[in-house]
Amino acid sequence: MGSASAEPVPAASAADAEAEAVSSGEPYSDGPVESAEEMRVRVEDLPLFSRVEPADCSEETGPYQRQVEQALKLKVDGKQSPSDCKVIQAFQEKHGLEPDGIAGPITWSRTQLVAAGKKPNAAKKCPVRTYRVTCVDLNRQLTWVQWGKDVVFGPVPMRTGRAGYGTRTGWHAIYWRHKDHVSTLYDTPMPYAQFFSGGQAFHAVYGTIYNPQGSMGCVTLRAEDARKLWSVLKKGDRVYVWGRKPGK
Repeated sequence: MGSASAEPVPAASAADAEAEAVSSGEPYSDGPVESAEEMRVRVEDLPLFSRVEPADCSEETGPYQRQVEQALKLKVDGKQSPSDCKVIQAFQEKHGLEPDGIAGPITWSRTQLVAAGKKPNAAKKCPVRTYRVTCVDLNRQLTWVQWGKDVVFGPVPMRTGRAGYGTRTGWHAIYWRHKDHVSTLYDTPMPYAQFFSGGQAFHAVYGTIYNPQGSMGCVTLRAEDARKLWSVLKKGDRVYVWGRKPGK
């Protein structure tokens, strides 16, 4: 494996809440446990494990209407139509989602995952190196690990920092790993935590990652994805973050 010293790792801003927590000796957590209302996800967002007959088409304009219209090559006007609903329903049914025809966060996320396929770095946004690089694409809310041109993990969906607590862009490195981490700041479990920048970490969450509001800076993953990423990365591995989280 080549040297990881080519790209400087930027220092965290002391003004950030995350950095303040780290300076006090406590690794920053992804915030307090969400309320029941914050963790609520519309039925459309829950993946199914058996085929369900499509419901009547909804006239509701979804929170990701424009993004889903663009992904599915529909007329991009941000307004639900009967034809939009039918196309969205067909996509949802094909990919195991509740086929209600609404452009919600999981439907949008699945369009990004399907489009990325086995070549998530087709646009060459993540630098190719001779060592492992964890790629964090804020635009598509996807992360993967590549070694050279080979993808060795992912892509998988993720949730990154909300407005005011953005996940820091640029080059970073995994500096601390704690498999069973619990924040003493918030008494919040952070399973499979791998810290990479001023207290920001990859970690699993209990509940949904499909909250449009976003995290408090961490890259949050589904439990199984976080567990697999834990087995792939080591201390010192490089992380590259770019783009901007859609929505709020």
